[in-house]
Amino acid sequence: MYTADIKKVPRSFVTNDFIVTNWESLEPYFKNLLHRNIDKKEELEQWLKDQSELEAMVNEDACWRQIKMTCDTENKTLEDAFTFFCLEIQPKIQPYSDALNKKLINHPLLNKLDEKKYFTYLRSMRKSIELFRENNIPIQAELAVMQQQFGVISGKMTVKINEEEYTLQQAAKFLESQDRVFREEVYIKINERRLVDKKVLNTLYDSLIEKRNQEAINAGFANYRDYRFKELGRFDYTKEDCFKFHEAVKQHVLPLVNIIYQEKKEKLKLDVLRPWDMDAEPEGVKPLIPFTTSDELIEKSIACFSKLRPFFGDCLKKMQELKHLDLESRKGKAPGGYNCPLAESGAPFIFMNAAGQMHDVTTMLHEGGHAIHSFLAHPLELSGFKEYPMEIAEVASMAMELMSMDEWETFFADKDNLKRAKEHQLERVITIFPWIAIIDKFQHWVYEHPSHTQEERTTTWNDILKEFQDNVVDYSGLEAYRSNAWQRQLHLFEVPFYYIEYGISQLGAIGMWMQFKNNRQLAIDNYCNALALGGTKTLPQLFETAGLKFDFSPDKIKLLMDFVKKEMNQ
Repeated sequence: MYTADIKKVPRSFVTNDFIVTNWESLEPYFKNLLHRNIDKKEELEQWLKDQSELEAMVNEDACWRQIKMTCDTENKTLEDAFTFFCLEIQPKIQPYSDALNKKLINHPLLNKLDEKKYFTYLRSMRKSIELFRENNIPIQAELAVMQQQFGVISGKMTVKINEEEYTLQQAAKFLESQDRVFREEVYIKINERRLVDKKVLNTLYDSLIEKRNQEAINAGFANYRDYRFKELGRFDYTKEDCFKFHEAVKQHVLPLVNIIYQEKKEKLKLDVLRPWDMDAEPEGVKPLIPFTTSDELIEKSIACFSKLRPFFGDCLKKMQELKHLDLESRKGKAPGGYNCPLAESGAPFIFMNAAGQMHDVTTMLHEGGHAIHSFLAHPLELSGFKEYPMEIAEVASMAMELMSMDEWETFFADKDNLKRAKEHQLERVITIFPWIAIIDKFQHWVYEHPSHTQEERTTTWNDILKEFQDNVVDYSGLEAYRSNAWQRQLHLFEVPFYYIEYGISQLGAIGMWMQFKNNRQLAIDNYCNALALGGTKTLPQLFETAGLKFDFSPDKIKLLMDFVKKEMNQ
């Protein structure tokens, strides 16, 4: 039914050889759309298709500029190309986008369009009209450039271990060493290196907060949090739901985290469990080495996905064929990992920083889940139909991590290693929740108090950390590192308030996995059918198509945590 033989969106409005070089050559396409006469329903639908084609072409150009820059943050030419788009192209598009939105919403033929087909599309458009302010255009252009500075700063962070230079991602693999003194030394080196840029990242964050707050005020909002909720299209839940989520994590997840860490402490036979012990194994047990090169990682991922469903493996093969993968960590590369959908050509791009660890496998499978989503949504008629909510996007990625566990023999031929890998994954499913709650709660405070000082920010961060702190790990003497821990979270800098989605989606993913354990083929069918809808349905409807209920209440969280704990015990 579904195919990875993805086709580039054919151009009929924009010339086939057109590339974005300057505004002067691009503007005529926007003028054509704005001034075109539309007298029939068919003409209106063709106008929508032409606008979608133009959007896809421009969006893909912007994506490639960002991809190339994050792959090589030390290349000034690539940075300049990205900055040029942010400052010279995007700001000139925005007034046209607003005018085109208004042209459609106010058009007398609007009521002739299929209400079900266009409901979420038009809802999103009305939201954009409500938020648009001419005086926010220069602010948004500056923010787009400033946000990428986090990657530039972080991409330069390296440490020397055994006289060799490593990125922080590469250095983290030494935290699996059985030499506890060496682990502590590596942990300290990584955190000391982060402290070197503490001041510059604090200053960058101050500037981002100030500009984001101004953007919200200009649009008539009391604070940036309220503005951002609207901008992210959070139509189906409120800030109060987020606060309930924070409390539920304390009530139903932290007790399980304490059990996991206590078991870790006993397994390592330690009197005191320290942060540099978290990735270690007992004496005589070697660290998991699921792959050694990025080529091996992709080949094993393709094999794993193909066993789950051949279509999944075909998607990764297509990306490999198109060279849409950049997986290994290296100096000058931005941190983190992402899947970037490419609106026109269809096959997305996966970027990550693999260093040969178990964590890299889950990242690859996670981003692979996003990639499947991109493939499934690509055939939809309009670019706007493919703009799905982040909460369902993260179900795509996190459910893939869990469902694929049945095929992890491709990474671990040894049964004991396979068991350890699955335990590691399920522990991570649970232990990530407090960090999600911490990051989300921190952001609520930051943007409710936009005039705070750096000292007040540090104090509040420490208070929130303590709220969600386990009672097993000993953090004494590490206060300077703990106080600075928020600076490693790129979302705070690059995509504000995009983090609670991981919590909501992890619950959805666990629900998806429960289905999978019960009926494998039906669960995968539901998964594909939901993702293929893109953003054409509301969030609750997308969850329903996936066989899930959109619910992250405390009762639901308890139910799902109990299920994961039972699976871990088995």
